[in-house]
Amino acid sequence: MGNNMATYNKYKSFLFFIRKFKVTEPVSPQDLEEAFSKFTGGGSHMSADELHRFLVEHQGEEDYTLLDSEKVVEKVLKERKRCQESVKVDQNREHEITLDELFRFLLHDDSNGPLKAEVHHDMGAPLSHYFIYTGHNSYLTGNQLSSDCSEEPIIKALKRGVRVIELDLWPTYNKHDIKVDHGWTLTNPASVIKCLESIKEYGFVASQYPVIITIEDHLTTDLRAKFAEMATQIFGEMLFYPGTDCSCLTEFPSPESLKNRVIISTKPPKERFKSNRIKDNPMLNESDSSEEETWGNESPDSNKNEVETEDTNGSDRDEGNVSACECDHKPYQECSPDYKHIITIHNTKLKGCMKDKLKTDGEVRRLSWSEKTLEKASESHGTDILRFTQKNILRVYPSAMRVKSSNFKPHIGWMYGAQMVACNMQGLGKSLWLMQGMFRANGGCGYVKKPQFLMEKHQCDNEFDPTRIQSVKKKTLKVKVYMGHGWSSDFSPTHFDKCSPPDFYTK
Repeated sequence: MGNNMATYNKYKSFLFFIRKFKVTEPVSPQDLEEAFSKFTGGGSHMSADELHRFLVEHQGEEDYTLLDSEKVVEKVLKERKRCQESVKVDQNREHEITLDELFRFLLHDDSNGPLKAEVHHDMGAPLSHYFIYTGHNSYLTGNQLSSDCSEEPIIKALKRGVRVIELDLWPTYNKHDIKVDHGWTLTNPASVIKCLESIKEYGFVASQYPVIITIEDHLTTDLRAKFAEMATQIFGEMLFYPGTDCSCLTEFPSPESLKNRVIISTKPPKERFKSNRIKDNPMLNESDSSEEETWGNESPDSNKNEVETEDTNGSDRDEGNVSACECDHKPYQECSPDYKHIITIHNTKLKGCMKDKLKTDGEVRRLSWSEKTLEKASESHGTDILRFTQKNILRVYPSAMRVKSSNFKPHIGWMYGAQMVACNMQGLGKSLWLMQGMFRANGGCGYVKKPQFLMEKHQCDNEFDPTRIQSVKKKTLKVKVYMGHGWSSDFSPTHFDKCSPPDFYTK
């Protein structure tokens, strides 16, 4: 009698009362019963051949072979034996499965998950051909203003498969050491050594493909040399860099060639000091200001299409600017060659109008824009951005106004080919869910190959433009939800509200 009694989930309501919700046993939906009857000819059991036809013809699993179906049947029968179910089976049909067993197979994520568990995209293309799972201010435990900095959020992100970790490096109070901190806020700093060691230990737990560390650099020259020494000692052979004889890449290496490697991306320090010298000493000779002369002064027409390439607020604005600490040093002081040597992906911002900044000739590089900058630039330079991201890398980060660590819609960056759409992983909401869902694809390795139409080079009139209505066939995906299974074990009786039970629903 006890086995037939109904089971209930109990939740506290208004602190004192208990509300009970009956837990119903999973029952095969009518659609499945009809399909089972169709492919078994009205029988009570399904053979491997019938299962194969069901999966190919009804489920659309065209890649399923008869051998795959036989393995499924074998696995189901092993599970039946393990559970010692008293299923009455005809001896002639003991190697076939029942309707209930088929139903459980379809629900089982390990056997019949919605996504392939293995990497199946071509991983031999340059890094710029992939969307990359990217974190923003990866060291923060909460909001952008007053939460703690720690290595723990970095560990959690890496375990989820995040491949791009951001570190903001600042001098300590006495300027003798390095800390990871969100500058000009009330956050408490973290140890840079602990952060680097955490990346080494957990970087390849969820994925073998490369981890990219984007650095927001506020260090002095001596501290840059110290960081380079830390990174090379901690990572050892895991740290990838092109070498002194080929510091300027004309094409990024592939994720396949960088398995289990760590890459560093930031603005090369030489460019910082060069721009600083020009500002501090207007009497420099022509060779020192050649970059200014190359681009020339902007014409009035070019200003119409110009947009700010960094936010005026927020820490990310400093990634390409001279830090306050550097101003204390002599203008001709050389930067650590070791530090420059370990930078593989250069964050370089060219001068001039927007078209100049999106030039694609020469060495490959990375641009870092806020979501607002991308929004403004895409209004008049959408195809230029697409061409840029076919060869180079574009990182898009949340606005400085998102102090609660919220996120923008990531597909806004993806539709222009932006590889690194940075999300606050400690946040909540639909935008983060979209990001997490996107990177469950391709085996959850953190790299998803871009669709071909974002990589095709066309004449200007035929180029893909997300803002223009496309003459392409649209597909509508309809999902029918039969039931939810297993979710209740994730929630405690007071998980949602001390005064009321949770409201579970599907819409």
